[in-house]
Amino acid sequence: MKKSSRYLKSPDLLPIAHSDRKIGTFGFALMWVGMAVVLAAFAIGGAAVEQMPLSWVLAASFIGCVLIGLFISVIADIGIEHGLSFPVYMRAPFGTVGTHIPSAIRGIAASMWFGINTYFGAMAINGILNILFGFDNWFVCFLAFVAVQVANTIIGIKSIEKFADLAAPVIILISLWMYVTLADQAAAADKNVWSWVENPLTGGLLFNAFMVVILGNMGYWSTLAADISSISRFIKAPQFERSWVKRNKSVLVGSLIAMPLTQTFVVAIGGVAFIAVGNYDPVAALQETSSGIVLAILLLMIVFAQWSTNTAANLVPAATVFSNIGGPKVPFYIGVLAAGVIGMVTQPWNLFNVLMPFLLVAGGILASIVGILFADYYLIRKRRVNVPDLYEMDGQYRYHYGVNWAGIISWVIGGALAVTFSTYSFFMGFAVGAAAYYVLAKFWWFNKYPQAELEDPDDDKYLGVTVGRDWTIPLEGEPAAEELPAAVGEKL
Repeated sequence: MKKSSRYLKSPDLLPIAHSDRKIGTFGFALMWVGMAVVLAAFAIGGAAVEQMPLSWVLAASFIGCVLIGLFISVIADIGIEHGLSFPVYMRAPFGTVGTHIPSAIRGIAASMWFGINTYFGAMAINGILNILFGFDNWFVCFLAFVAVQVANTIIGIKSIEKFADLAAPVIILISLWMYVTLADQAAAADKNVWSWVENPLTGGLLFNAFMVVILGNMGYWSTLAADISSISRFIKAPQFERSWVKRNKSVLVGSLIAMPLTQTFVVAIGGVAFIAVGNYDPVAALQETSSGIVLAILLLMIVFAQWSTNTAANLVPAATVFSNIGGPKVPFYIGVLAAGVIGMVTQPWNLFNVLMPFLLVAGGILASIVGILFADYYLIRKRRVNVPDLYEMDGQYRYHYGVNWAGIISWVIGGALAVTFSTYSFFMGFAVGAAAYYVLAKFWWFNKYPQAELEDPDDDKYLGVTVGRDWTIPLEGEPAAEELPAAVGEKL
């Protein structure tokens, strides 16, 4: 085996077998509850109620969450069907080398979000320690919180689900208490949380503000929409199931029910907090409404929220990307450590000040990748993938020196237009990226570089769990996949 092919076969990036998928429907829903309680949601609610009623804010948030949930569910099938992670499948639309460019950007973005969430959790930890012991050093708390989260993620994906099982109910209960307390405080100040608006907008300005809330919610989860397969490959799915809906049931429940409901509720808390105390920062809001042990317990919600979000939505995807870029010499745990370091050195305490513009720009750029994935996987390959060649440097995905220029060009065009028209960033990025890639790949690139699954569109050869197959990628010294016995290799 050539060294270049071994580079693509890091054990942490191999397809996940059906028997190794441990996350069920309820477990994935709980993961979403934990992930959706995020600082960005508080900020969206707090900023939006300055310009429109809370009911409008919640409607826009729910619409945005459901829409991004649909995109997440559609792309998640890559992991469900084939057990493939995001950076590995990206070799198809971008090439075995070209995949590193957009993947690295996603990994860095995830690491930055890890830093932002960790900073906010550290502020809450500092508040708890100050109440209990008089300790006051948020930076020490920040470093300690980074270390604990990195260690938890290295333990493995199942530990993430177990942690979410604990965090989710605690988060829900304390969030309910926080909402009721803040709403009562607003009422005491003669403010109706459902009608109060500081600077009301009308007409076109109101519509634009409504769209910003929709796109803000979508922008935050655009990162996960792109690389959801890095998580969905661990989700249980029935073998030999031809129905897309039944096969992806666990993803649909989590992404279309658990996430929209949870995040919209958190947006509501951010809005009510701003109305009640003039600050959507939940730590500041809690300090205005509570004290002593009660405040310490409530601040624990913030810690749980950032921890559960960071592990599944940021550290796991970032580590998978970095492991793919580094090859076998960079195992998963090294990727986790790299994400932790990047999260610290990018100074998250400054990044949060430009959150909303960052959400719109990042959402548009990543939406272009989501569109390219959709066009490649569904419109062109029709879910059939020559998986073994994804792990061969000289296979069909090598293209031009390892780069699929149809993917790179489409990404640049889609991302540029999304940034230019930022009010509709995600929709613009997705539509333009998908359309450009479909035309360039189907009518230009794949005429130059034939694809086996397009030349011979055979379900039995190129589908995964739908036909009961576990993709088996041989490592050095092992026989080729087709030489492996059925009990070990392909299960047809």
